[in-house]
Amino acid sequence: MVESVIDAYIAECPAERQEILTQLKQVIKDVLPEAEEKIKYGIPTFYQNENIIHFSNAKNHIGFYPTPSAINHFEVKLIPYKTSKGAIQFPAEKELLFELIREICLWRLEEMKRK
Repeated sequence: MVESVIDAYIAECPAERQEILTQLKQVIKDVLPEAEEKIKYGIPTFYQNENIIHFSNAKNHIGFYPTPSAINHFEVKLIPYKTSKGAIQFPAEKELLFELIREICLWRLEEMKRK
C-alpha cells in the first residue's frame, strides 16, 4: 500500500534502490516530522514554509538537494562527494551516511526557522 506521494515515487524506482530510498525518506521525516511530503520538480520534496530538502534516484547516484546554503555550510564534510550549487551526489555503490544527512536536515530546519 502506497502511503504518500514520496512512497509512490520510491515504488517506481528500481527494486534494488527502494530500501535505501525508504530509509533516506525516514531519516528526513524523523528530523522534519511537520514537513509536508510533495513531489516538486519531479522529485521527492519535504516542504515546511519552503522547500527544505529534495532527493532523487539517478542511474549511478542518489541525489540530495539541501539548497546552496547547506552545501556551503557543510563544504568540508562533503569533500568526498560530487557537489554542485545545490546538490550532493551520493554514489549508488556506497553506503549512505545517514548521520550526515540527518545533520544537514537539522541545519536546514534551523535555517528555515531563522527566516
